[in-house]
Amino acid sequence: MTMRLLKLAVPRCLLSVAVLFVLALPLQAAELKIGVILAETGPASLLGGPGVRSLQLLSEEMNARGGIQGNPIKLVIRDSGGSPEKAISFAKQLIEEEQVFAIIGPSTSGETLKIKDICEKAGTILISCASAEVIINPVARYVFKTAPNDSLAARQIYQTMQQKGISKVAVLAGNDGFGNAGKAQLTKLAPEYGIEILATEVYDKDAKDLSAVVAKIKAIEGLQAVVNWSIVPAQSILAKNIRQAGWDIPLYQSHGFANVKYVAVAGEAAEGIIFPASRLIVAESLPDGPQKEFLLKYKQGYESRFKEDISTFGGHSYDALMILDLAIAKAGIDKAKVRDAIENLTGYFGTAGEFNFSAQDHSGLQQDAFTMITVKDGRFVPYQGQ
Repeated sequence: MTMRLLKLAVPRCLLSVAVLFVLALPLQAAELKIGVILAETGPASLLGGPGVRSLQLLSEEMNARGGIQGNPIKLVIRDSGGSPEKAISFAKQLIEEEQVFAIIGPSTSGETLKIKDICEKAGTILISCASAEVIINPVARYVFKTAPNDSLAARQIYQTMQQKGISKVAVLAGNDGFGNAGKAQLTKLAPEYGIEILATEVYDKDAKDLSAVVAKIKAIEGLQAVVNWSIVPAQSILAKNIRQAGWDIPLYQSHGFANVKYVAVAGEAAEGIIFPASRLIVAESLPDGPQKEFLLKYKQGYESRFKEDISTFGGHSYDALMILDLAIAKAGIDKAKVRDAIENLTGYFGTAGEFNFSAQDHSGLQQDAFTMITVKDGRFVPYQGQ
């Protein structure tokens, strides 16, 4: 009997020691998996590439200070190439297999519109980096976005035209989700600003030459300006074709032109192009204050790390992760509560402007998110109405 008890006592002692050892170990925080669907390659790469790099920069900074609420961030990045079909596949994969907490992206409106219902049904937060107002109108509970509405950009362009006495225009657009949504906003808002659209042309987003379109609209009498709505390289080609035709007409681009690489492709033809964008790309010209400091910190950090100029498109993904950080800090790691926290987030100054979300507005930005920019000597500068 004594021998049997002794044999039993040894394992119990070892078990007690093991339990104490385990309790003494530091608890490992769980990774916070954030899905990312952005176009690093393809025709929308000038949007998605800066977006991915901005997220890498910010997530590294956050992880260096302990992650979000002590949880290290793990970005699960998928390159959609701007394809709505790929975006659909990746959204399902990120939700069902990777079980991400939220998804940032996609880069384009067309992709976002294809996956918003997938995220909504799954109860997965989607913070899009695209601009079409139809993404958040009507409101879907789990769908938000950080790019200003395309309707705000259209209004900004028309207000500038009014000031210059321009009332007769041609509207050109790429045949993708961004182009179609922008064309619809320009058409809808034109009467409100006394603008008459004399011609509307839609071109292939993969077009390599638009000289035939240019010749067609150039023949229209009374035309005072051209408005182009695009995010693809064709917007630089259009500028070249207009100048090659010897046509000295004002060219207005959408906020999709807000990457100086489009200027580099267009060369001298880009000079004088006018477009709306956030103040991020002209941050140095802003008055001193907290907003300028915030924008310059991001701009200088990005440009130092990646050796390229900042763009508003990188800013949209940067804002998305910052908004998630603020909401999780308030609500904890709970999707439904974080969704509520985003919807009630107000007074946050991001790269795109001041965000004031509400149950009725999942964009959170107003008209002052945009300022007018022009191209001078190959660089972006504030437009002074000249």
